Amino acid sequence: MNRESLNRESKQDDKVADRTSTFEDLHVYQIARDFREAMYQVAKKLPQEEKFELANQIRRAAVSLTNNIAEGHGRYHFLDQIRFTLQSRGSPEELLDDRYFPAEVIDLLKQQDWRVRQLIDGYVRYLRQQKDSAGGLRSVREESPEYSEEIDDSRFSI
Repeated sequence: MNRESLNRESKQDDKVADRTSTFEDLHVYQIARDFREAMYQVAKKLPQEEKFELANQIRRAAVSLTNNIAEGHGRYHFLDQIRFTLQSRGSPEELLDDRYFPAEVIDLLKQQDWRVRQLIDGYVRYLRQQKDSAGGLRSVREESPEYSEEIDDSRFSI
């Protein structure tokens, strides 16, 4: 490979890295996190008899939604990324239980749920296109964060 092609490849890698460097940069994650926070508020407003089991289930499903998106982003294999992202799709559906809230609250939550679902589906399409455009390669090439030998150990002391 000549120097010019290496520079061109490096610039392309920089553009990809600039777009999304962590899972927190993903729009789908940000919207899912907002939905998770809304569901936490719902869990707080449940009747006393449902505070333990149903509230716990709501919190676990809400966390699962964002955790799966984050874990999928951390995988270096397209199929793993897709699998974890698809797993996150089930969590919003599990969260809606309209027995305890007014119809307008449920409608708003369903709209948020639908938006999260659309973004997850779009993200999966994007991942599949990336896999296909990589010439059948099944791994994601990401640059590691810059390593520095100078680490402030005082940050880790208790």
